[in-house]
Order: sequence, then structure tokens, then C-alpha cells
Amino acid sequence: MPTVTRAEPADAWLAGLRERLDQQAGAGLRRRAVTPPTGLIDLASNDYLDLRRHPRLIAAAMRVLGEGVGAGSSRLVAGTSAGHTDFEARLAAFKGAERALLMPSGYHAGLATLTALATPGDLILLDRLCHASLIDAALLARARSPSIRVGRFAHNDAADAQRRARRHADRAPGSTVWIVTESVFSMDGDVAPLAGLAAVRDEVRAAGGRSAIVLDEAHATGVLGPGGAGLSAECPGAADVCVLTGSKALGAWGGAVTGPGVVIDALVNFARPLIYTTATPPVLPAILGASLDVIEREPDRRARLHAIARAVRAGLRDLGWPAGAQGADPTPVVPLVVGSARRAEALSARLADGGFFAPAIRPPTVPARACRVRLSLHAALRDHDAERMLAAIGPYDAATRA
Repeated sequence: MPTVTRAEPADAWLAGLRERLDQQAGAGLRRRAVTPPTGLIDLASNDYLDLRRHPRLIAAAMRVLGEGVGAGSSRLVAGTSAGHTDFEARLAAFKGAERALLMPSGYHAGLATLTALATPGDLILLDRLCHASLIDAALLARARSPSIRVGRFAHNDAADAQRRARRHADRAPGSTVWIVTESVFSMDGDVAPLAGLAAVRDEVRAAGGRSAIVLDEAHATGVLGPGGAGLSAECPGAADVCVLTGSKALGAWGGAVTGPGVVIDALVNFARPLIYTTATPPVLPAILGASLDVIEREPDRRARLHAIARAVRAGLRDLGWPAGAQGADPTPVVPLVVGSARRAEALSARLADGGFFAPAIRPPTVPARACRVRLSLHAALRDHDAERMLAAIGPYDAATRA
């Protein structure tokens, strides 16, 4: 007698999704979209220079909105406006690059860069703490061309990067070693050893190999470097290609890639995340251009941000928080690592009681034993805000006993 297979209910696939969500909830990791509470000082967003409500940005948006709200097409068909090309030229000059290319988001920018530039036989070598978007980009590049290798070096360890780069260059002459890192790491607030990584790249080149550095400037653009031009501007020639976003210090959204003209031409020809998506609306380059205006005309915002970052870190040291564990001055990302999710949630609640919104950061964003509250500082904070914040945080010993 033939075996009869009993059909599952038509909505069994939904039951499977519910089971996965229940597992997340059982582990205390169920996520939801969050609307920030009113009445609390924001320490969660990445608006480091307090630009998203700046009158100049709003005025720029209003001027261009009268011309339409959408691009109507991809960049390669009919979606490129004069505003796009004007902003790209402006951004390239700001970054000291030959050319720039505007993208829908920072995620798109990283995805486009690694998938378009890496070719069969290459090694994409990422810092172990690189953002998920860069990891996804490397894995997608490998999925499209399995002979592309993906490796990860110990966090901020140029010596480990050197060992891995040497090994690949010896095994695969003629391939390229793509060294990928971030200027400022989004969850730790520390800074990449860019000069050391550039030395690794240069060693590969000197031995007859190919190598280039892709630097994610998401949390450094507008914040670090001469004029806020990023870590790459502090170390000229170290970064070959820069990826950045308009959603942090620039106060808006979108992303961009800057670098040599041939890199931008390669993205236009080979980057599927650019080719197969509608261009950003014309209002975006107008807003981001206004952001660059403010960054250039109001350097006091950056100076204020640096001052508040130094003051908060000094106060944390006085409270017994481990020196060097709260990121590097003067970056605005200050991690308060307390271990368990329960401790992180308790610290977040104390900050809320003190008048601050700073959510707990839990897995999978950070490792299970490195849960934290991440303070995203901004230029609108005043000295008395820092004092209240430190009072709410309290001593390190108390935070890690909760």
C-alpha cells in the first residue's frame, strides 16, 4: 500500500515563524521597533552634531521638494539629477577624493563596494568587529564568486592582519587583499589603527602583490579629522576607498562611496545595489549639501562634541569604570559594558529615571557576555547634562553587581 503523506495546514509556515519568535522571546531577545519616549534626553541616536532639525537643512529640503519627491528611475537610466552630481563633487572635495557616488544608505554603500570590487581569488580581510553590513557584503561577494576568500583579523590588530595578508598573497599571487575596517567602531567607540593597516597594505604592494584599504567612515565623518573630514583626513593616503553614511553626524540619511575615479566607474558598472534600485530623491543631496555647509561654518559643534566626550569619559574613570574601555577620545560612542542583558537593562532603566534615553544593547548586536548601554553623545549636551548622566550611571562596581 502506498505511503500517504499527510499535508500540513496551509499556514504551517507562519507557525514556524511564530516558533522562532517565541524562542527569541524565551531568550529575552525579542525585538520591536522603538518609538523614543518623550521627555528624555536622547543618548540613543547617532545625530552627533545635532543637525537633523537644523534650520539650514530644513530650508534646503523645502526648496527642493517643490521640484518633486522622487527620482523616478535608477541612476543609470534617468534618475540622476544635477543635484546628485553637484553634491558628489562637493563630497569628493570635502573628503579629499577624486570622485564620490551617492547611495541610498550606508548599508547599500558597503554592499556595493565589496561586491563590485572583489574578484575571483581575492581575499576580503575584515576587522573582527566590523559592522554587520560589511560582513554581509563580504559574504555576498563570496556567494557570487566562491573563490573569493573572507577572513577576519583580531580587532584593531595590525600584526594579525599582516600575517593573514602575507599568507594569502603568498598563496594567490595576482589577487587582491582588501583590508576592511571602520574609523570608529559603532559599539565600542574605539578607533582603527589606520597607519598600521596602511603599512600592511604597502608591504603587500612592495612584494609585488595587490592590496587596498576600504574604510567605513560612518561614525567619523563630520566628527574626526581636519574639518570633520574623517579619520582618512588625519592619515592622508592610508584609505583607498571610503564608505560613509548621511544618517549619523550629517543628520539625514543615505550613504556614499569616495575614492579614485576608476573605483566610482567600477561601481557604476558592476555594483548591483546601485544599478538595480531607484535613485535617491533629489531632496537628499540638497540636505546633505546643507549638512556640509553647517559642518564647515559651525566648527564649534564639533568642538563641543569633543569636549563633552572627554568630560564624560573622565567622569566615568572617576567612578571606577575601566580606563580605556569606554572608547577613544574624542569619539562620541561611549560603551558601558556590564556583561549580562539583565545588567544592561537595569542600567538603561537607571538612566531613564535620571532623564536619559539609552537602550540596552544585547545579542546579536554584541556578544552575550558583553551586553551594554551605548551612550551616543551629541553636541546639544551641556555640562550639567553630563553631570546628571554620570550620577545616573553610578560606580562601575554597582553597575556590574546588579
